[in-house]
Amino acid sequence: MRDRALDWDGCLNVRDLGGHATEDGGETLLGRVVRADSIRQLTEAGWEAAVGYGVRTAVDLRFHEELDDDPPAELPIAVVHVSLFGDPDPEWWRELDAKAASLGDQAAATALVYLETLEQHGPRFAAAIEAVADADPGGVLVHCAGGKDRTGLVSALLLRLAGVAPEDVAADYALSEGFLAPRLEEWLAAAADDEERERIRRISATPAAAMVKVLGQLEQRYGGAAGYLRAGGAGEDVLERARARLRD
Repeated sequence: MRDRALDWDGCLNVRDLGGHATEDGGETLLGRVVRADSIRQLTEAGWEAAVGYGVRTAVDLRFHEELDDDPPAELPIAVVHVSLFGDPDPEWWRELDAKAASLGDQAAATALVYLETLEQHGPRFAAAIEAVADADPGGVLVHCAGGKDRTGLVSALLLRLAGVAPEDVAADYALSEGFLAPRLEEWLAAAADDEERERIRRISATPAAAMVKVLGQLEQRYGGAAGYLRAGGAGEDVLERARARLRD
């Protein structure tokens, strides 16, 4: 983990997808794909660290509206934008949040939200994987706002394509909760009441059990991550180039 966790000033949740053992006895390669919270938070020193690490392309998974809040800046890398969840649909999200809250269990609630979004946005997940596969030579950084949900799902698909076991994918996913703890404390301190604090805790959790369930469901429904992405429109050439980002 020491080699995979990256300290880039301005961001909290940055780590390399390399260094994971694969089911065939190999290992994912360091320096190829990095996951992060929003890189628009990086300081000048943070950008120097990212570029010095070899990052040449960022795949930004945020909503278009989120980009509008970014300060104008000339970025030292190429940026490909894929709004992973399409256009915001407040009513759809309210209904999904209510269903998740009714479960009374963080892992079950998180898995429900992830599976619903995976089913709803298959072509967009395929487009995100294709953006990683077709990025220019050099390191690729995948990010959203917090680097745990949208980024967590895309990272999980990439790791499964590379042959990392579901339990190890889930363990990597679960690390985000610890890295983002300072942000959670700020949100909790600003919450209006106990009900809001409970919701914040629920949507901030990254239980490994949730990702294990999600990957298990993709296995049952589609035959795995590759089958899910094929159903979303990704061709075999795209899947192979995505694998090659993490495996020689």
